[in-house]
This record gives sequence, structure tokens and C-alpha cells, in this order.
Amino acid sequence: MHEIPDTFKQKGLRRQMIERLRSRGFFSDSLLDAFEKVPRHAFLGDNAFDEHAYEEKAFHIGAGQTISNPYTVAFQTHVLDVVKGEKILEIGTGCGYQTAILCQLGAKVFSIERQRELFEKARITLNQMNFSPRLFFGDGFKGQPAFAPYDKIIVTCGAPFIPQDLVNQLKPGGIMIIPVGENEQEMTWIMKNPDGSLEIKELGKFKFVPMLEEKQRSNDKLFFRKP
Repeated sequence: MHEIPDTFKQKGLRRQMIERLRSRGFFSDSLLDAFEKVPRHAFLGDNAFDEHAYEEKAFHIGAGQTISNPYTVAFQTHVLDVVKGEKILEIGTGCGYQTAILCQLGAKVFSIERQRELFEKARITLNQMNFSPRLFFGDGFKGQPAFAPYDKIIVTCGAPFIPQDLVNQLKPGGIMIIPVGENEQEMTWIMKNPDGSLEIKELGKFKFVPMLEEKQRSNDKLFFRKP
């Protein structure tokens, strides 16, 4: 990875993380390979946090946001069932780690972040790694209609409901993974049928930072309805 320090110690810690994920028994080799090739520590921004980067826990990355723990990132990626070449919309770039995993798997990634600080940091880190997702500073509730429809949509923050704009931007047969709930979220799998109806499955409880309407410093109130 271009210009990213990756020591023997960091690689060793990453291998330990991957073996813990492998022990779960259901992650594919291609997914685990992507986790091995993307240095998670680079997204924390400080070498003092190297050991924490590969522990099974979330970590604060600034602007009141967190990088999800490795299992959560792996689980969301697993149920999204990424296929090389797919166009994927990510809501909540954060530090860019999930973005990098999707890029490593060969997806064409479009990612939205509402916090300017995180948007700028993720842009720099992903560029250093020679990944080239399309990054947008804006409101995740609105999605990115200019490039719709998307094969898949992944939401990496807790949503109080399923935004209709995101459903509209999902292609027929497409899949969205979104944590839905207030204090605790239900990981929710959604497939959009050809007639526009939704097939919905609940996959278990997780905890995410909240998905907030409007980009940082915006004063324009936006309203959304449930599908």
C-alpha cells in the first residue's frame, strides 16, 4: 500500500484479527483476504493506537464518530455479498476503512460523509492507498441520485428509519444493508423486488453512532418518510 507504514508488528496484529474473524466460520476467503490487504491501523491516524486498531472493539475517530469494530465491518460486508464491478453506495464514509474494504473487493464505490473533518481525512488516506472511490460531502439521507441506481447500498450508522430516497436509488434486485433503530439497531437486510416492493430480514442487534440528517453546518431542514 503506497506510503502507508506497515510494520511486522502491525501485520502480525492484523493476522491475529483475521484469525479471530476466520474462527466465526462463515466469512469467505476473499473477504478475509481484503481485510489482510487493508491496514486498519492507517485509518486511526496515530501510530500510538496500533494495538487498538486490531482489537475487537469500536474506536473514536473524531467528530463524535467511531470506526466500527472489525467483526461489524466484516459482518456488514459479508451480508452485502459484494461482487466485483458492482456499483455500491456507502452512507457514512467515516475514516474510510469500510470504503477501502469495498474497493479492495473490486466494487465501484460512491461514499457520502456529512462531517467535513472526516471527509477530508478519509480522502487523503484512501488516496495514499491508491483507492479511488467517489467521495461526497453531504447528507446521507438524500443519497447520491446523480449516479443511481446502485446494485447495493450500505449504511454504516444507525438510522431511525429506512430513508425512502435510498430505497428509490436502489436498482430492482438490489440489496441494502442498514442498521435501523434509535439507541440499539437491528441490522436490516433489504432487497428491492422488480415491482418496487421490499423483502426485509432482520439479522441481529448492533450498536452504531446515529445517522444524522443534513451535512455539517447546513441549516436547511429536510423531511423524509418511511417506505
